[in-house]
Formats: sequence, structure tokens, C-alpha cells
Amino acid sequence: MARVSILTQTAGLVRRSFAALLAQDCLLCGAESAASLLCAACQEDLPRLPDTRCPCCALPTPRGEVCGQCLARPPHYDSTVAAFRYSFPIDKLVQSFKYGHRLALGGYFGRQLAAIADGGLGADLIVPLPLHPVRLRERGFNQALELARPLSRAWRIPIDARSCRRIRHTAAQADLPWRERARNVRGAFDCASDFTGKRLLLIDDVMTTGSSLDELARTVKLHGAAEVMLLVVARALPN
Repeated sequence: MARVSILTQTAGLVRRSFAALLAQDCLLCGAESAASLLCAACQEDLPRLPDTRCPCCALPTPRGEVCGQCLARPPHYDSTVAAFRYSFPIDKLVQSFKYGHRLALGGYFGRQLAAIADGGLGADLIVPLPLHPVRLRERGFNQALELARPLSRAWRIPIDARSCRRIRHTAAQADLPWRERARNVRGAFDCASDFTGKRLLLIDDVMTTGSSLDELARTVKLHGAAEVMLLVVARALPN
């Protein structure tokens, strides 16, 4: 009995020590957040999209119907799922992830995406939005690929990060007016695989106009993709 008691106490000590090593402060408010990057209160306050939104592009609509823009000019992708609205503090977290090299946020955002995209939405492959080699060297990593990794593990859906390439080194979309973004990325991607009959899930961090994702969707559909779904951390809303 004494031996069992000692083993139990030792196991409890190990668990408490491990928990202490994992403990950290919330990235937003500095409160204790245990093993999570955000405390429960900050997580609850993150900006959400309304429940009623266009199933195609994820912009808010009165009754959840397809929006006028998607009816007038249907995009090449078929649906969009977004975890958050792109506003404070999500914008700061995304920027910290992309430009501050806080790669742990990739895992955090990936888990948020897994929670809202049930079972991977029936996708056959996960395709992260590719970066041009010049941009990849500058940044050091592809944020879309970092988001895709936890999703692939959770759903056991393979990642295809090689078939599609960004072949034009375009100006950063964020630096351009919304109206110029579609023209900026026209012909920016190339595809080396036959996706005939495949359902593809394209991953990126932020969807603003959706021009880059739409151009990639156009490219993979030219190579046979039967359905293209978008999954993004945050959706920017028009001013």
C-alpha cells in the first residue's frame, strides 16, 4: 500500500510539474491561460461572423442566401467557411503569425478551423495557397501550409503542397486597392497534377476579396477538380 501511495504521489507531482512547464500567459490580455495561447475570456470575445452569410463567399446576407455579387459573377470556388471576422484582435494575431514568426498560432488557428469544418467537409485533398519562391524565402514559411498541418492530422486528409505553384511574383494583395486585386493575380498559379473528380479544400489565413483563392480555384478546376471549397481563418468585410 505504501508503494502504491508513493507511486500515486510521484505521478501527481509529474503531472503538476508538466502542467507548470506548459503554463503561459494569454497573448492578448496577459492573464494565465494554462496550456492555451488565449484565455477563455479572450477566446470568447474574438470577433465572429454572423450566422447568416453567403454559403459561397461567406459575406453576411440577411437570410443566409447567396449574395448578389456571387449571383452576378459566380466565383470559381463553390463554398467558403471562415472561423472569424477579420478585425481586432484577430488581425493582430494573424499579423503576428505571418510576420512575427509566432508559428504556435498556426496550430491554434488550425484547431479553430478543425472545429468549424466538420470532418474536412468531405475533401479528398487539402491544398494550401502557395507562395511564390521569392516571398517564401523572405518569410521563411508558408502560413497556409502551417494551418493545413493540424487539419491534415485531425482529419487524416493528405496535404498536396506540390502540385500547385505560384509562378508570378505579384505585388502583395494587401498593398493594392480591392478593385485591382483580381487583375494582379491573373495567371499567377500553375498546376502539375490531374485533379479529375477530386474535391479540394483550399486553405489560407485571410480572405479579403478572395481574388487569390478564386484564381487558384480557377486553375485547379481547369485541371479537373470537381469541387473547390475554401477554408480560411478570417473573412474581411467590405467597409
